[in-house]
Amino acid sequence: MEKSNTLTILKNAFLMEKKGQSLYLKAMDHAQDDSVKAFFKSLADDEQKHMDILEKQFKAYMKDGKFMAGGFENDGGAVTAPDILDKTLIDKIDAASFEATAITASISFEQKAVTLYAQRAKEATDPEEKKMYNRLSVWEKTHLKKLMALETSLIENVWNDNNFWPF
Repeated sequence: MEKSNTLTILKNAFLMEKKGQSLYLKAMDHAQDDSVKAFFKSLADDEQKHMDILEKQFKAYMKDGKFMAGGFENDGGAVTAPDILDKTLIDKIDAASFEATAITASISFEQKAVTLYAQRAKEATDPEEKKMYNRLSVWEKTHLKKLMALETSLIENVWNDNNFWPF
């Protein structure tokens, strides 16, 4: 791929991660409960790790015109989402709160990241680029699974609390 296009993709990916991190940090600041704060902080910390990876690869590509070996031999396919959906966390988030809104917005960010990284992994010809994007895609899928499961639980709580079930 043309060097300027590769660098543009890396810059856009970095910006996407930065926006996600900003949302998680804002949600963390709004959260009243320590477990909710910790949940959003964990996601923000992961986004920082993603930015660190992208920045390192950007610098390497600028310098040498190729991606550096980054320890992505394992594409993360065996990594599963930790079980964060204990009842206490779910009960600490009101389905109509800023935190719940942040979860919904985050799902969109994470879906976009998964799509971008999976597409780049598919199109990449540089083996290290392919490994990096595969790893990031799997990592973002883990976030997406957490957030979607949490959103589903919050919706079910509202249905249960308000007797919205048709039976």
